Amino acid sequence: MEAQDEYVLVSAPNKTGEQFIKALRIKEIPYAAITNNETEKSRLTHLGVKHILMVDTVDRETWLIPELPIGKVYLFESSLPLICRYIQICRSWTGKPIYIITGSNNARLIYKGLGASYVIYTRSDDVSFLLDNES
Repeated sequence: MEAQDEYVLVSAPNKTGEQFIKALRIKEIPYAAITNNETEKSRLTHLGVKHILMVDTVDRETWLIPELPIGKVYLFESSLPLICRYIQICRSWTGKPIYIITGSNNARLIYKGLGASYVIYTRSDDVSFLLDNES
């Protein structure tokens, strides 16, 4: 499968994630969002996200590979347990890198141990530099 056929997958529970989605849209990179609740799904829909993957983070039996081909994954941290679960789910969906963007330096080893490729610590709302190698 060609990289251009794959979708970037994003969890965007905060302003930094929302800005990242806007950057994906500007660069015309195909993307999808992941969420585990209706409130966030509604917010993402309001932001203009067309492809939203709803997951039940408790029931492993529901973690089926989505129909959309998933490439790189960018998970913006809002809670440690949720990001840990998303890493477990997404690692089974792609062999491409999983990026964790966090404002906390505490969980780096936990995330790496679960399968994250990169843990990026930032206090900035603009992480569009992560897309510099995307076309």
